Amino acid sequence: MTPDLEYAEHITRRNFLGQFGAGIGAVALGSMLTSDGYAQIGSRSIGPHFAPKAKRIIYLHMAGSPSQQDTFDHKPELNNWNGKLCPEEFLENERFAFIKGHPKLLASPHTFHQHGKSGAWMVDLLPNLATVADDLCIVRSMHTDQFNHAPAQLMLYTGSPRPGRPSMGSWMTYGLGSMNENLPGYVVLVSGGKTPSAGKSVWGSGFLPTVHQGVQCRTSGDPVLYLSDPDGMDRTVRRSSLDTLNKLNEIQYEQSGDPETQTRISQYELAFRMQLSVPEVMNIEDEPESIRAMYGAEPGQTSFANNCLLARRLIEKDVRFVQLFDWGWDLHGESQGTDLVSHLPKKCKQTDKPIAALLKDLKQRGLLDDTIVIWGGEFGRTPMNEERNGSKFLGRDHHPHCFTMWMAGGGINAGAQVGATDDFGYRITETPIHVHDLQATIMHLMGFDHERLTYRYQGRDFRLTDVHGLVRPELMA
Repeated sequence: MTPDLEYAEHITRRNFLGQFGAGIGAVALGSMLTSDGYAQIGSRSIGPHFAPKAKRIIYLHMAGSPSQQDTFDHKPELNNWNGKLCPEEFLENERFAFIKGHPKLLASPHTFHQHGKSGAWMVDLLPNLATVADDLCIVRSMHTDQFNHAPAQLMLYTGSPRPGRPSMGSWMTYGLGSMNENLPGYVVLVSGGKTPSAGKSVWGSGFLPTVHQGVQCRTSGDPVLYLSDPDGMDRTVRRSSLDTLNKLNEIQYEQSGDPETQTRISQYELAFRMQLSVPEVMNIEDEPESIRAMYGAEPGQTSFANNCLLARRLIEKDVRFVQLFDWGWDLHGESQGTDLVSHLPKKCKQTDKPIAALLKDLKQRGLLDDTIVIWGGEFGRTPMNEERNGSKFLGRDHHPHCFTMWMAGGGINAGAQVGATDDFGYRITETPIHVHDLQATIMHLMGFDHERLTYRYQGRDFRLTDVHGLVRPELMA
């Protein structure tokens, strides 16, 4: 046997990939950032497929899902049916999360008025948002496939009701990269005392490199856990320790060729730079008192108002995707804490002023022109009173067949009212828009053909919209 054949005989497939993969990985991950702010893999730039209408996204998720009949989808006919048994045709072949027996219809306990030149109906619990009604594109015909919180949230953000897929923000940073090398491209802020039902999977990177997962920041204490130097370690020692750790990771990478090793190095370096940049951008005490008052923000507090102000500061520093989750909108009516009469006004009061302030602030700074702002939950609510276990409090069950969202900002059809539902807000009667359509449209506004931004995993190409989704011109200017 010749020496060449003897060498070849001892090379296993794993060894070959391990040794040759280092070279592939070096090419593939040689530069994750380019001067134009787009991610680059090897010599192929994953920039936009066409000129984008927006550069950034602020997504305001009302976790638990607001009731459309009590916020933006005015249904006066429900007043005539209040307390009456629901028509049989709405119950045939229907599944509910909690409703049992034959439920009764429930009129909204709150009043509505029209606002702006668009004549948009809004509940009177949102007086501040009403002043910017003509900046909103209100979509009353959203629908989804899921009627439980975690699967519906995953469906909305990852395109699948099961864990394991990359989130929308991860797809955006994968495709567009970061515009600020000292801050994460994808930041998450949580209020309401609870994370979403689907957990951190809704901002996870799935099978994409972990550098693209969302970074959760806090509004009190250290903005990012474990970002500060440990006790007894100054920044010089931290830098020296990091250099040594990076050398060890480089040795590991040369041996294994695992791209995640390079990702780990990148994340350590980003964390080191973030030690200075994150505390600065998260310090709302730098804001003029008039701006803090406009949002209702208070330094040192954990609140939705603080998070809205932080969202503006983050996108002002060119963070690509800012996700706000506010828990407390799951109003089943089992108790006073989930009642439409008492708790819905409380949640509206907590969010109305800061959301209106965010839109006005972005607009006055010229940032709304290239920033998309999105508001909504993961599904809708039934027009029937849930009455779980005979509860006397008013509340609504989960409902996937129709719900309301609104959008504003870069490339959005401002002042439009898209879609319609029946007299009860139970079924869509005009312009149905699936969550995959929403995803496809958002990606289009950010410069992507949603069918072409893909990632090969386990032998096939995956995308945010799975095998579905239509770009909806009704939502775009």
